[in-house]
Amino acid sequence: MTAQSFVDTEFIVRTIAETAVEKEQEFCDLDAVVGDGDMGYSLARGFEMVLSSWDTFDRSDAGAFLRSVAMVISARIGGTSGPIWGTAFLRAAAVAKGRQELTGADAVAMLRAAIEGIMVRGGAAVGDKTLLDVLVPVADALQQANTDGRDASSAVEIAAKTARAAAEATSALTARRGRASYSGERSIGSPDAGAMVIAIILERANAQWLDRRPRITP
Repeated sequence: MTAQSFVDTEFIVRTIAETAVEKEQEFCDLDAVVGDGDMGYSLARGFEMVLSSWDTFDRSDAGAFLRSVAMVISARIGGTSGPIWGTAFLRAAAVAKGRQELTGADAVAMLRAAIEGIMVRGGAAVGDKTLLDVLVPVADALQQANTDGRDASSAVEIAAKTARAAAEATSALTARRGRASYSGERSIGSPDAGAMVIAIILERANAQWLDRRPRITP
């Protein structure tokens, strides 16, 4: 993958925010199967603030921008989602610090850093039926896409397909973290809500990638 402009970083963040707001009820319904059912509400309220604060974020470099977003997320998203998503953005921001252009390798490094932060903050691992069961395969797929010299558009498509397959595969797992873990083996048969959220976000990013610049240019 070649260098990606700052506008693409903004696109990904805005896609996350818009999807969280627009899919609030769907995400709540996914979470309600074996969880509290409030994940969609928590994400929507937090990312509404991201969207309303959009023009005020520090854009001196990609890392500063992501850190600004992380501060809003950490302060506004309730429950367990706030610390998890806030940590992910902060770890990614640390990798992107001082950069205006991000390469494919940078994107992989940012995602790996976010994954590590989530593992530490949430005490979860791959196989525990969490969003990590999607994020790790996606990071692996993006790394391979980078090695293969794929362009950004192709890499996003690969990430979306990988995310969907990985999210659906969580149906076979037993939840070991969060509220869903209280359900034990009853959690088998339904996908993890957080994993599905990641898949849905990446599918939207893939669908809208080609017209991303017109969407976010003021």
